Amino acid sequence: MKSRRITMLQVAGTYIGTIVGAGFASGQEMLQFFVGFGSMGLWGLLVVTLLFIFFGYIIMELGFKLKASSHLPVVRKTGGRILGTFSDGVITFFLFGALTAMLAGSGALFSQEYHIHPIIGSLFMAVITLVTVLGGFQEIINSISIVVPFLILSAVGVSIASLLMGSGTALAEVRLPPSGFLRNWLWSAIIYTSYNSVTAIAILAPLGYAAEDRRMMRNGAILGGLGLGLGAVAIYFALRVHFHSIKDVEVPMIMVAGRISPFVRGIYGVVLLAEIYTTAVGNLYGFAARLCGEAMHKTGSYAYDPTTRKHKKRASLVILGSTFAAFIASLAGFSNLVKYLYPFIGYCGLITLLCLVYHRYKS
Repeated sequence: MKSRRITMLQVAGTYIGTIVGAGFASGQEMLQFFVGFGSMGLWGLLVVTLLFIFFGYIIMELGFKLKASSHLPVVRKTGGRILGTFSDGVITFFLFGALTAMLAGSGALFSQEYHIHPIIGSLFMAVITLVTVLGGFQEIINSISIVVPFLILSAVGVSIASLLMGSGTALAEVRLPPSGFLRNWLWSAIIYTSYNSVTAIAILAPLGYAAEDRRMMRNGAILGGLGLGLGAVAIYFALRVHFHSIKDVEVPMIMVAGRISPFVRGIYGVVLLAEIYTTAVGNLYGFAARLCGEAMHKTGSYAYDPTTRKHKKRASLVILGSTFAAFIASLAGFSNLVKYLYPFIGYCGLITLLCLVYHRYKS
């Protein structure tokens, strides 16, 4: 009945693709969460890598045990009625917020690189995300895991090339004024892990149910966490070298790529769009799966599938409505969403992560 067979590489690729998006690949997240703390930001990235491995595994393991097809069974099991309800609200809200940020990031990229109105860029991303999610969960795994290796290699390649070309340039000693949300490098790392991990539950939980094998989950979490850490460190160094010329732009990594050559800049623009796409797909799926209700998850397959005939009409309306609402909200602007929405959700998500850790070791 359950036609599922996914590989370790698909697990790792889907994990990375769920995290990597407009904020990560554009450089905005690295700039605001780590580069601003100077050399101590590297210690923050080490902490983030280890935490991604740890939480990635325990979320997938819980998804397997609970046969989860959304984040809801996981947060209810670990948080109980009160904290579980709170975590459910936080995750559901941020799935929508992160989807909004992805659409805004696409608009910012179209505006900065192609001099096209940002509404067109946001609309383009909304349409292709919508079409993918309507195709079902297996289509989501395929679309994310196939493109992720290319995305990570591109980000690392551009960063290394920019460092080699500026080999005589010292790392800029910078320190951005701390915001009300991010006061030091360790707290910044924890908040960064928090908001990324709680959003990823919506995909990692059903992914764990699909994987079935704990060894595959563990290896996939390790490979995914290391891939995220490697990409983040590469972007960090590239931004440190070019800090004074990129600190005020919406998409700083595009500026870094442009210092290599106009051709590389154009290629990286396409790569960035692909990275925005993978995260937007995961966010829309998770948000729509939650809104459609638990009854719609019991379709006889390992995950909620919007193409199931019994629920297709209702699911399609939810997905369409969610996409349209996110498109309207994306008009608030990309960097503002990264600066204020992400840390706020990170603080709220700490409760979810603490519940996961408590449940894990209590068991």
